[in-house]
Amino acid sequence: MKSLHFLYFFLIIISTSIKAQGRFDTVEIKTTKLTEHTYMLEGAGGNIGVSVGDDGIFVIDDQFAPLSEKILTAIKAISDQPLKFLINTHYHGDHSGGNENMAKAGATIIAHENVKKRLVEKQTSKNALPVITFNDKLNITINNESIAVFHVANAHTDGDALLYFTESNVLHTGDTYFNGRYPYIDLDSGGSVKGYIEAVKKGLMLIDDRTKIIPGHGKLANKEDYKNFLEMLETLQKSIQKAINEGKTEDDVKNDSSLTKTYDVLGYGTGFINSEKIRLTFYKSLKVND
Repeated sequence: MKSLHFLYFFLIIISTSIKAQGRFDTVEIKTTKLTEHTYMLEGAGGNIGVSVGDDGIFVIDDQFAPLSEKILTAIKAISDQPLKFLINTHYHGDHSGGNENMAKAGATIIAHENVKKRLVEKQTSKNALPVITFNDKLNITINNESIAVFHVANAHTDGDALLYFTESNVLHTGDTYFNGRYPYIDLDSGGSVKGYIEAVKKGLMLIDDRTKIIPGHGKLANKEDYKNFLEMLETLQKSIQKAINEGKTEDDVKNDSSLTKTYDVLGYGTGFINSEKIRLTFYKSLKVND
């Protein structure tokens, strides 16, 4: 009888694994050239940034492990130089799931120290862990330009990084920016509404009207898009903080669609985070500091 139970359990695991793999079979990697040296790759998961040149290939984020082969193929179509570095903007699996595969392909993995801590807590394979970590900021010079890497505290998580390509004038925000959507603010992983807003303000300080912005999710953006996103965040912060100050409960805020109506009609709630979830996130985060 125990053997039958084990066999049943084993078959469930195999079936689940096949389904998980299968959902990536139809994913196509879309490549967009931004400048002479930089590209944006879209697939399933967080948007990928790529820098190419004589020094080698530098990659920002790597989506899910089953997509690694497709991602590497897309990169090889851009450049035949060796893969040198991979940086994770944070630890979530849709941005770091391909780490081990990228390391096997030659990448040295870089991330904020909190990213490594959280990946270790998840019992991630040693080969998928960052080899180089940083605390506050980091400068990387590759392919004839300096890339400024900034940690933004307690934003989407506690380990987020913004990357600014100083010559190409390209900004990769990681998940501190969801273009045209309500963001996922991971409160359980150190994220906060106030920190998230400060991260967007930091990003806006780095750029100008000609900057091309790779968001964590959504289409390629510009400064105006980014400013609109900040306005949305600050509007929700103000309205939900007002509701808290008036003594409204969590359920009150959860069920009050008027708090997000202005942006719901613009389609912000059609992504991973709907209008009810964003109201709850703002309430929980702001209430902590009430």
